[in-house]
Amino acid sequence: MDTPFFELRGIDKYFSRVIANKDVSFAINQGEVLALLGENGAGKSTCMKILYGLYRADNGHIYKNGKEIHISSPRDAMKHRISMIQQHFSLVYAHTVTENIILGAKHGSINWKQEHEQIRQLATSYGFHIDPTKKIRDLSVGEQQKVEILKALYLDAHLLIMDEPTAVLTPQETDSLMAFVRTFVGKGNSVIFITHKLAEVMQVADRIIIMRNGMVHGDVLRSTTNAKDLSNMMIGHELSVPNVDSVAEVQDEILRLEHVTLQAGKEVPSLEDLSFSVHAGEIFGIAGVSGNGQQELCDVLCGRSSVSQGNIFLDSADITHASIKHRIDLGLGYVPSDRQRFGMVMDMSLSENLMLRQSFDGHWTRYGFIRKKELDERMQELIDSFSVKAPGPEVVARSLSGGNQQKVIVAREVSGKSQVVIFDQPTRGLDLGAINHVHQTILAQRKEGKAILLISTELSEIFALSDRIAVLYKGKIQGVYPRGTLSTERIGLLMAGYREDATHER
Repeated sequence: MDTPFFELRGIDKYFSRVIANKDVSFAINQGEVLALLGENGAGKSTCMKILYGLYRADNGHIYKNGKEIHISSPRDAMKHRISMIQQHFSLVYAHTVTENIILGAKHGSINWKQEHEQIRQLATSYGFHIDPTKKIRDLSVGEQQKVEILKALYLDAHLLIMDEPTAVLTPQETDSLMAFVRTFVGKGNSVIFITHKLAEVMQVADRIIIMRNGMVHGDVLRSTTNAKDLSNMMIGHELSVPNVDSVAEVQDEILRLEHVTLQAGKEVPSLEDLSFSVHAGEIFGIAGVSGNGQQELCDVLCGRSSVSQGNIFLDSADITHASIKHRIDLGLGYVPSDRQRFGMVMDMSLSENLMLRQSFDGHWTRYGFIRKKELDERMQELIDSFSVKAPGPEVVARSLSGGNQQKVIVAREVSGKSQVVIFDQPTRGLDLGAINHVHQTILAQRKEGKAILLISTELSEIFALSDRIAVLYKGKIQGVYPRGTLSTERIGLLMAGYREDATHER
């Protein structure tokens, strides 16, 4: 058997009493794409940060071409031709492409003409069309990722670690990235592709390592497995597939936006002339690359921001200038994208977090005192019905996993008298089990006749759940499309800014 290019043996990593990695061992060969597959918290990124020198292992060894090496910093990793592209780019937005790529690698006098030309040639050799003189702030997210890749190529990386690299890309940009990966390994290099997306694994990997609870639970060839088997290995059991009706019956209009614009002074509007409606018993999906007005749309709907122009109606009542409390009283539920910042008070108990939604109406108080017994009983009912893994209603929210925190927020927002529920990135950072539970809850709310606004950057989620789909680009609606009328290629073009001339339903 050939000697592996790089190999990890018996890697252990602990954070206090939490086991992040336990006896992790696997290898990658030259010219191979190795997918590191697992749920969030499975230990994928931790062991790769050990390989890249961002963390130090508590136990274990790393080998290159059969010889043990010691990596205690990213500088050590780069000496061994290892580079890592993390989920959040490390680019200086005020600098040019060239300045970002050579940052830290060049000293003294710099021949800018020569550097520009070298980077242009490097980019062209991998099919990248990047202007070396452009500022990072003027590039799209996909182009910024290519700059991160060029940084690694400039340093002559032979092993490239890519952590969730498609999280902010359009389908076309994802295809371009996959083409680069195949070209890169075709030259004898290697790629470790960290992801929780089964479709990407089946598209690009040669071999797949499955991790669960910090340990390796499988090492399989892509050609010998399938998405269902990988899913079972990831979570340890089968998942039920959401049962979505073909088309929702048209019912009463519950939420309507008319020519809504959000603009600060003379700046470019973050939302511009948005008009659409959501009906009872309907899931209205909003697709788009992150940062195109999704958060601003949620802010104007929940009352956190005031619109500059236009009107918002909830069940025929004009709530354009209504308070957050009044919107909640009218039946608006909101599951925010950042659950720890906007969804919960992390040092409060689960019961206290449940009370937050109704803290002004006296529902859970009597003579100025909290009806603690009744509140705890109600929270326990929700813990049971929403399968929240928690010791009880008095446990502090911070002690729960992200998936269970999300379940608590969803339970609070859909219970009671909500007519409309806004789900903003409801499965971000969740594992497959928690994702499945959230999806089933959304579908159950649709069946109960609630109007659902689903905002997600996950196209698979939008396609699977939505009755109608709107595409948001730079704060504008590119069109509204019934279920089944958009292909992945078509929606990718819309997400990238292409606007069709055809008239669409609004």
